[in-house]
Amino acid sequence: MDLLERVNELKEILNKASEAYYVNDKPIMEDYEYDRLMDELIKIEEANPELKTIDSPTCRIGGEVLSKFEKVTHKVKMASLADAFSYEELKEFDNRVKSVAPTATYLCELKIDGLSVSLKYENGILVQGATRGNGTVGENITNNVKTIKSVPLRLKNNETLEVRGEIFMPKKSFIALNLEREENEEELFANCRNAAAGSVRQLDSKIAAKRNLDVFLYYNLDDNVKTQEDALISMKNKGFKVNPLYKHCKDINEVISYIEKMGEERPNLEYDIDGIVIKVNEIELHDIIGETIKYPKWAIAYKFPPEEVSTELLDITYQVGRTGVITPVANFKPVFVAGSLISKATLHNEDYIHQKDIHVGDTVIIHKAGDVIPEVVAPILDKRPKDFVPFKMITNCPCCGSELVRADGEADYYCLNKECPEKIVNGLIHFASKPAYNIDSLGDKLVLQLYEAGYLKSIPDIFNLNQYYNELIALPGLGQKSIDNLLIAIENSKKNNLDQLLFGLGIRHCGAKVSKLICKKYRNIDNIINATYDDISMIPDIGEVIAKEIVDYFNNPDNLKLIEDLKNLGLNMEFEMGEIKENFFTNKKCVLTGTLASMGRSDAKKLIESFGGALSESVSKKTDIVIVGENPGSKYDKAKSLGIYIMNEEEFLNKIKE
Repeated sequence: MDLLERVNELKEILNKASEAYYVNDKPIMEDYEYDRLMDELIKIEEANPELKTIDSPTCRIGGEVLSKFEKVTHKVKMASLADAFSYEELKEFDNRVKSVAPTATYLCELKIDGLSVSLKYENGILVQGATRGNGTVGENITNNVKTIKSVPLRLKNNETLEVRGEIFMPKKSFIALNLEREENEEELFANCRNAAAGSVRQLDSKIAAKRNLDVFLYYNLDDNVKTQEDALISMKNKGFKVNPLYKHCKDINEVISYIEKMGEERPNLEYDIDGIVIKVNEIELHDIIGETIKYPKWAIAYKFPPEEVSTELLDITYQVGRTGVITPVANFKPVFVAGSLISKATLHNEDYIHQKDIHVGDTVIIHKAGDVIPEVVAPILDKRPKDFVPFKMITNCPCCGSELVRADGEADYYCLNKECPEKIVNGLIHFASKPAYNIDSLGDKLVLQLYEAGYLKSIPDIFNLNQYYNELIALPGLGQKSIDNLLIAIENSKKNNLDQLLFGLGIRHCGAKVSKLICKKYRNIDNIINATYDDISMIPDIGEVIAKEIVDYFNNPDNLKLIEDLKNLGLNMEFEMGEIKENFFTNKKCVLTGTLASMGRSDAKKLIESFGGALSESVSKKTDIVIVGENPGSKYDKAKSLGIYIMNEEEFLNKIKE
């Protein structure tokens, strides 16, 4: 068998496996075997680029990087639907339909909370994916669409057609993505729809590929079928992923029953829905029923109301964070919200409680912000007890009793006692956590157990646990194997890069991103200790508040002793830069404005960062260089007014090569 035959064979095998797993939910191949065959195809294509085609399964791993999205004009407008928020409005819709089409029935489909997409196929090959945009003009997102494993890259029949549907992010992918962003101290996505939209519009398709997006298709522009139900069946037979939870309803009462049923099932679904789409099932009736300038008259979207419940606020308790910050927590009668039983929600700080006028004993409205985070919306004032006690913030630490301090200009109260047990435990948990020093096997419960047993009171104690080997294996729930694994993980962690240690120390406002920036600048712990406030505050993206916290931390003799102890225990105190080569851009904060003819923004960013520089979004006094491409915007004018060094594309390319 020659290479071309093998490539075609691999493509066919992998495409069938993808359809079975991601479309039909019936795996026909073990993951290991799939990965092995995919790896073989990747290697063949890398060695023989001429054999790679646009329908190759390797397109799903991403790799294309764009400078911007091209505009796409839709052949047929991607119309939106009118909304209904009550059953009365649905009955009015039914009356309008039946007045011109008395034989009409309805097909109900789940309204997926995602991003509308149009997919074009020519001779069976996916050639274009586009967003809805304004309905007439969208954006070409083909490279990102190809990374969605449930989207066929080649159809079973060599058809030319256009289908439409909804790209979405499954709940489990959303949770995993936000956990990763939280670890990296990045802004969290508000909900699954927000995350899907942000992922689809990534210029780097490798990023989109990591987001584990999915799609349901519901409309085929080129199919000659008689009903919407037939259209869904036809698309499924062509290899498209169709949501199976649709229902053919004979009248509006059946529609309402279906809505109520799916409203109950909503929390159990693996994806977010925000309503039900109701369409006249008989396609021949669509023209008779007609459309308005904005919406088709033969369809409507019923929107679920936000899920809010009321419950009694039993108490406000307080948590002590690793930095000593005191966080009020609402404790209420357990209540189901958006599919889960909750009994607590953060109240953030004193000002937040006063602004919302919340008091113990109130009946409060609860919902989940972004359908994820429990939140107290507001009290129901009519139900407030007459003998309620006004809220008053505590003045002493709930754990150690120390007097709390609220700094000028801040909303939070802090416990400053270094010996506060809850503060110590949370600090140790943070140090051992994955985004910080990443000590495998040393989880939250074990930290607390070792603290209570007297073996863990400070960070250096972690690295001295090997002195208590026999005592540790005798502790409840532990044993020789678990302790062996723990001690190996602790020893291996000593090689971690310096930024992980700096983040793990728990300095206020010094998160993972800031820690890396500090370490890139100073390279080792002694340089950081000796850095001045003025020097640190000049680092791009690090302001005066962070600089003060870092300087204050290393001016404290106790903290210097901690660093010395960790040095003596063999922890790495150097920052490994990797393969960064210094040149003109090293430690420079750059801003790009306009379009570069030679490369996209992502490519320019990678080049600058490869030399230890940084590409920022906005021009400020701290900006070192503004790189100007074609059609520069207001950033160019601001750079001129501030006297910042301006570099054209030719000079940029020359400096990169130096």
